[in-house]
Amino acid sequence: MSGESPLNMMRTDRRPVPRHRAAAVPRRRRLWPVIAPVAIVVVVAVGWCGLWYYAASVADRTLAGWVAREAAAGRAYSCGSQGISGFPFRIEARCVAAAAALNSNRPPLAVAAKDITFTAQVYRPTLLVGEITGPLTVAQPGEPPSFVATWSLARMSLSGLPPEPESVSVTLDRPRLDHVAGANAATVFAAERAEVQGRIVGGSADNHPVIDAVLQFASATAPTLHPLLAEPLNGDIDAVLRGFKDLAPKPWAERFRDMQAAAGNIEIKSLRIERADAIVVGSGTLTVNERGKLDGLVRVAVAGIEHIVPLLGVDRLIGRGIDRLNGSSSQSAQGLAALDRLMPGLSGVVREGTNASLIDNLKKMGQPTEIDKKPAIVLPLRFSDGLVYLGMIPLGEVPPLF
Repeated sequence: MSGESPLNMMRTDRRPVPRHRAAAVPRRRRLWPVIAPVAIVVVVAVGWCGLWYYAASVADRTLAGWVAREAAAGRAYSCGSQGISGFPFRIEARCVAAAAALNSNRPPLAVAAKDITFTAQVYRPTLLVGEITGPLTVAQPGEPPSFVATWSLARMSLSGLPPEPESVSVTLDRPRLDHVAGANAATVFAAERAEVQGRIVGGSADNHPVIDAVLQFASATAPTLHPLLAEPLNGDIDAVLRGFKDLAPKPWAERFRDMQAAAGNIEIKSLRIERADAIVVGSGTLTVNERGKLDGLVRVAVAGIEHIVPLLGVDRLIGRGIDRLNGSSSQSAQGLAALDRLMPGLSGVVREGTNASLIDNLKKMGQPTEIDKKPAIVLPLRFSDGLVYLGMIPLGEVPPLF
């Protein structure tokens, strides 16, 4: 047949296949698009389970390591009951009826809390975040509680592998510490928020670490400690500690002995404490002498000095001077009362006159400056063998560090 190719001419049967027969031929279904996703899910699930149990074992060893480290420092921790949970997305270790025996403290103390829960993420099991459920009680062993602490939230973060911490932080929302023993029950400390952070910024935990420590607090009061602390304070203090030999478990007194022996120091990089009527900012460096007492100078700028001086306890100094003149060892309030016996109201006049004179002298001695566009003066805050002076006004004494 003309126009036909040789290959077509060689075929024995060139009849077209009916359309209904071609459609009747079955097609094979491919199963891998269904099997592959299922297999991937199974492999991922098995792998995730293995990862969770591995991370849980790492977190458990990390927590046990920190507990052992604390025990070596004389702080023994225990739980009424404990367990690990949190599968599949986190590791959670819970300690119910938590207790601590602080045997290294003098005198020894027993601390108890309702519940402590430490949580770690699967991808970072060496970062432990703990939440503490209060109240927390502090007592001498076998005695009723002396102090009770409460809060709305208490969170602690601990990073690193024991025994070498990398950073530690404690955050408290609405903390309150009450002294509950005896007839002098009172609130020792209260705040809207308080936070302490510490991290290594130089060296290492076992070789001369340099530690950056930050303390922040909001609406904090401590009326029983000092009249200056009776009104709410906001504060932010950043300090660097140099001279520690290592961070091995030991009392803090030994750490400060290491600092003194190594000629280390406490550098106050920045300090800001604010009341409704006054602001104090400053920076400086302190050292520890051979008696464990602080020496050094912090230059502070004070706005609202006229509101601070009357709270510095100048009346107590006046009373002591009167007592010495009278050859008496009575309290300063009795010394001032002697003035009122001579002339009613005389003690108040002396207080006001003395405070006014001190304020005037401080303003003359200090260097004028501004804080937040408010007039302020720069004054030396001196530490001399533990004694603290603002300009020429004695503020008190810091106890020896060892």
